[in-house]
Amino acid sequence: MDLGLEPPAKRPRRSFFDPDEDLLDRRPLSAMESLPREIVLDILSRLPVTSLVCFSLVSRSWRKLAHDPLLPDAQLRRSASSHPFLLFHCDFPIRNNLYFVELSAAHSRRSGGVSSLREFHPPFWKSMSEFEVVGSCNGILCLADFLYKDSMYLYNPFTGDHRLLPPPKQYANHEAAFGFGVDPKSGQYKVVKVVYYAKSTTAAPRVRRNAYQLSDVQVLTVGGCGWRSLGKAPYQIEGRLSEAVVDGKLHWTTKPRRYRPARPLVSFDLSEERFGEVPIPETVPLNWCNCQLMVLGGSLSAIVYCHHRRMEIWVMRVYGERDSWTKKFHIGAHVPKSLRQHNLNLPAKLCRRLAGARVRALCELEDTGEILLEYRARALVAYDPKKGKFRDVLFKATPSWFQTFVHIGTLSWVEQTGHGLWGD
Repeated sequence: MDLGLEPPAKRPRRSFFDPDEDLLDRRPLSAMESLPREIVLDILSRLPVTSLVCFSLVSRSWRKLAHDPLLPDAQLRRSASSHPFLLFHCDFPIRNNLYFVELSAAHSRRSGGVSSLREFHPPFWKSMSEFEVVGSCNGILCLADFLYKDSMYLYNPFTGDHRLLPPPKQYANHEAAFGFGVDPKSGQYKVVKVVYYAKSTTAAPRVRRNAYQLSDVQVLTVGGCGWRSLGKAPYQIEGRLSEAVVDGKLHWTTKPRRYRPARPLVSFDLSEERFGEVPIPETVPLNWCNCQLMVLGGSLSAIVYCHHRRMEIWVMRVYGERDSWTKKFHIGAHVPKSLRQHNLNLPAKLCRRLAGARVRALCELEDTGEILLEYRARALVAYDPKKGKFRDVLFKATPSWFQTFVHIGTLSWVEQTGHGLWGD
């Protein structure tokens, strides 16, 4: 009787990028791998996302730890206050670019400690070189094609993961407002597109802006069956992008009406998928017709532009309550040094006009209590409300023109298709 043993079967080759496989499963566990899961999550969630990306490249087993499905939520609970980033979207002169820097670098007052911006290289850059940032949510960016409006991507810039969204319904002559956020009840990402379009495609270019009599509210639930139409929009939204996401709602300002000088602030509930109005102060004599929305300390806030290039920042301490609006900051007129240098060769009248252009408030710097401001898409300034002083915030390799966003960096994945990092 033949007692010979059959030769061992060949072990199949495994993919390097498969997070569920570990070629080192026979070696002894490292100290990190032997720790309980909750301790590993607590340790990793304290690291900046840039360090976590490097951590995941050390070995396959560490990469498996970094891809724990509970890690993004643990990161979000900490990163909102500890490791946010500034994203710079540059759309000049031709092709778009994305840059980033840690927000903590804006706190530094030392001239010798100037940080440098680093550039992202989106994997889909060749197919959509002109884009706009629709929004940032939980470490995911939503980008829309700026030229043809028929392509939209979800993109995690720190991992390279991305997902092409189905195209929405297109209209010949139209303008659109966008919003991006997460449904707090279902946890699903949603993209909102409010389209205003004309009855006829033959309207003259000069009157097209006033000829948008029809509208359509389109909603996409990511991972669903496609775009859904909710019918006509009840408001004429002013901005192209939603400026604030609070309490599971997108927010926009609205266009003026002939017989209603006050412009309502509009919300869109991502769970109920319906519009509503946010109450504004009645007795305060402010120019609420000219304001920008933002999130400050987790609360809906309004930057009101006053006379003589001054600004006031109002905070709604209890969402939905009219009486909870409180004026928190008063910011005087200021022209950054870099803008003064750029305007040296311009006529004096034009310099004064540019100096009064709109200023965007980005966030409050936690360590210093300063307000970070963006002037004319060309300069960043930190304002100290206690001392009433301004200081320029400078970074190396800053583009000439940019729009800045506060972004929470996480390892949240869109699709496990990309594993690219940022460029040097």
